[in-house]
Amino acid sequence: MRIISGRWRGKIINAPESLPVRPTTDMAKEGLFNWLSTRMDLEGAAAFDLFAGTGNITYELISRGIGRVIAVDKDPGCVKFMKRMTEQLGPNIVEIFQADARVAIKRVNRKFRLIFADPPYEYPDHERLTREILELQLLEENGWYIIEHPVTVVLTDIPGYYETRHYGKVHFSFFQQTPVLRIV
Repeated sequence: MRIISGRWRGKIINAPESLPVRPTTDMAKEGLFNWLSTRMDLEGAAAFDLFAGTGNITYELISRGIGRVIAVDKDPGCVKFMKRMTEQLGPNIVEIFQADARVAIKRVNRKFRLIFADPPYEYPDHERLTREILELQLLEENGWYIIEHPVTVVLTDIPGYYETRHYGKVHFSFFQQTPVLRIV
């Protein structure tokens, strides 16, 4: 795994093989960040990386000038590895927590320009997680929520859905916050 662009472009990240992860491929990550670069400015933004695993997406965000990242994973080995890596890359802009993603989204009390979720492909709650993130209104205006998922997961009926892109076997669905309708 490597950082593909920005300040630490080309840096190789050697995660222990014992971690229970499936890092986003370089091809998929490059496609994702090309898509993002035409739609938002990451400079100084706040991001939330759910199911962060090895920290692959977090490191890419740091390298590209993100202002702040909260990275969450429930595996203690992943959390320990990310803490060690972020000390090298930007310790003052990353907060790492060991927690279940669905618990973490309910406890965070801020909005983000970018929320990225990369649950295990066998994760049973892709749709539920997506709906909860959007219902909790965790996105800044014009922010994006992106979830990586297998081809068998279809999220197109969720309010705020924008599009799904695939890079090889990796699928990303993109969402923006829809306004909450209030009856007056």
